[in-house]
Amino acid sequence: MQADILIYILAFLSVLGILVTFHEFGHYIVARWSGVQVVKFCVGFGRTVWSKTDRHGTEFAIAAIPLGGFVRMLDDRDPDQAAQLRDNRVAYMDLHPAWRIAIALGGPVANFILAILVYWLLQVAGMMNVAPMISFPADDSPIARAGWDQPAQILQVDGVDVGGWQDIALALTDRLGESGTIGFKIRQAQSAREQDVLVPITAWHEGQGEPDLLGSLGLQPAALAMVGGVEAGTPAARAGLKSGDWIRSVDNRPIEVWSDWVKEIEAHPGMPMTLSLYRDGQLREVPVTPAVTQRADGSTKGTLGVYPPVIEVKRGVLAAFPYALADTWDKTMMTLGVIKKMFTGQVSVKNLSGPISIAQVAGDSAKYSWRSFVTILGFLSISLGVLNLLPVPILDGGQVVFNSLEWAMGKPVPERVQIWGVQVGVLLVGTMLIFATYNDILRLFD
Repeated sequence: MQADILIYILAFLSVLGILVTFHEFGHYIVARWSGVQVVKFCVGFGRTVWSKTDRHGTEFAIAAIPLGGFVRMLDDRDPDQAAQLRDNRVAYMDLHPAWRIAIALGGPVANFILAILVYWLLQVAGMMNVAPMISFPADDSPIARAGWDQPAQILQVDGVDVGGWQDIALALTDRLGESGTIGFKIRQAQSAREQDVLVPITAWHEGQGEPDLLGSLGLQPAALAMVGGVEAGTPAARAGLKSGDWIRSVDNRPIEVWSDWVKEIEAHPGMPMTLSLYRDGQLREVPVTPAVTQRADGSTKGTLGVYPPVIEVKRGVLAAFPYALADTWDKTMMTLGVIKKMFTGQVSVKNLSGPISIAQVAGDSAKYSWRSFVTILGFLSISLGVLNLLPVPILDGGQVVFNSLEWAMGKPVPERVQIWGVQVGVLLVGTMLIFATYNDILRLFD
């Protein structure tokens, strides 16, 4: 239990530390290019726990509260700061508005670059997921009414290839609050034929908090006992098992999921058995004898030399880049779409997640695999970039608005308007954070 708590804490701090550092470095590097004097680069808020000042006079610091960070630039309206000018640097307000806009955009752009790097790394390192499959749909489920009446593997959602249930969940999230049809391309387990299924939706989960995206359609994930591949020279290869064979029984004992089949194989080392399976729509019987394999404790188990259907994606260093860009673009558009739907009421604000949910997701992904962890990191980086582009005064998007108005008018926005805007921004962001944390607490006790 204590080890799990430690994993969640470390995963949360790692995610926030990486996201905030990249974001603030984006501001910092553009500020340096602009010629402005950077006074302080800080990750976190509150009491400083570590700091170091470089030869340019910039203090780099880590603060105690890891919920954010900042880059402070010299403001010559402050007499104490004016004396800190050095190396022919200038004050922030002496910059052209175009440079101030670029500095504001530097943070979100850095987050998008981080996401691109993450998705590029995943493409190059290779991703392997168990193929997303479901068992028999319930008769009254939306997918059954649309003509999907048997176990199948999901190949596409709305015309986009999916590599696992996470891809499916994201694709369905993009349809929240909408009406029309959700398109699925599936491969039937029994016949191996591909089928297009259009599932009608009307104001789908509009205004609902924590919607069951999969269950509401009748999608119940199941690890079917389907052969994904056969290793050469194994009992499975000698018996003629092929990729796509769907195992239904062993010696007339029903097989529902992959784990049932594994138990049967392991329990019968060296013992002949008869498999009933579907291949290309035909029910066949195949005799096979599991090999005898010795466990570490000296006991024996049976093995066949088969593995479940998996989807593996691995690309070269250059070939992976366009896919990383496409992944980042698609998830950015999806995030913007969800935010828009929250404002219009199509998506409930109860779906907002705060720091507790982030810690939970980061910890769960870290416990599963490093690929899962960096996938979440990439998606959160996009979310942070999009959030900071909103035209709220204390966010980067608000600074873009103020400086764009100054550029257009030829003079700064009145100070009282800026102060009022900051107060409204603090209220909005503070309220959103409190509400998101409240949602997190409700989820913990749900």
